[in-house]
Amino acid sequence: MKPAELRALAAAGDFDRPTAGCCPGYVQANLAAFPSKYAADFKEFCRLNPKPCPLLEVIGPGSSISKILAPGADMRNVIPRYQIWREGCIIDTLQSLENFDTRDFVFFLLGCSFSFEEALLKAGIPLRHIEQQKNVAMYRTNIPLNPIGIFHGTMVVSMRPIPKHQVEEAVAITGNYPDVHGAPVHINDPTAIGIHAIEKPNYGEFVEIKKNEVPVFWACGVTPQNVVRQAKLSLAVSHAPGFMFVSDLKNSSYAVSQR
Repeated sequence: MKPAELRALAAAGDFDRPTAGCCPGYVQANLAAFPSKYAADFKEFCRLNPKPCPLLEVIGPGSSISKILAPGADMRNVIPRYQIWREGCIIDTLQSLENFDTRDFVFFLLGCSFSFEEALLKAGIPLRHIEQQKNVAMYRTNIPLNPIGIFHGTMVVSMRPIPKHQVEEAVAITGNYPDVHGAPVHINDPTAIGIHAIEKPNYGEFVEIKKNEVPVFWACGVTPQNVVRQAKLSLAVSHAPGFMFVSDLKNSSYAVSQR
């Protein structure tokens, strides 16, 4: 499936599952959207926290149409699931924002670790959540973020079990993709970053960690949702974790070796 085909299915309400493993080779992105009064601070927040919030495109206010990641794509209907936030709580999950007033909204598209998974798979590094067709496991941590204005909090990470003998290779491969989270932020002992029940992710689905594997943690673009939850913004929109925007750009274009 090509990205435009997936986006068309999402716009028609006919695609409603996590996008991990979909459209191999193409960049996927997280969405965070706010009324314009919050936009300047959030843009600076992304600059201060590039690991969990690598900014790929900013759209609006006054427009919801992508010019960079997928020219012509309308951010109101090309993601399989949107979440509506008020006062730090999710009040609704929608398949389209077309009946939701976004004229004053600014849409931020952030890099996603799904984009470097292609390179891991090509290197023969297994990814169990893709093998089992599950949503990747994501966790809130105690890793502090650099605050600005009302935006503050702690990082969310995604976890993949990696065979011990391939961890070093996985670090090197993903470090080649700094605009889509880059190298891991933590390896092994989850309690060191505040995760005390690894079998119970805050988002996504847990997959088995076998005896010859270690959990490896990457910064995650769901971090803004944790920030929105703590900031208790009057209104915000996000993608549902794992239900990403799939762009027309190739993952290879974000590899530092290709620049």
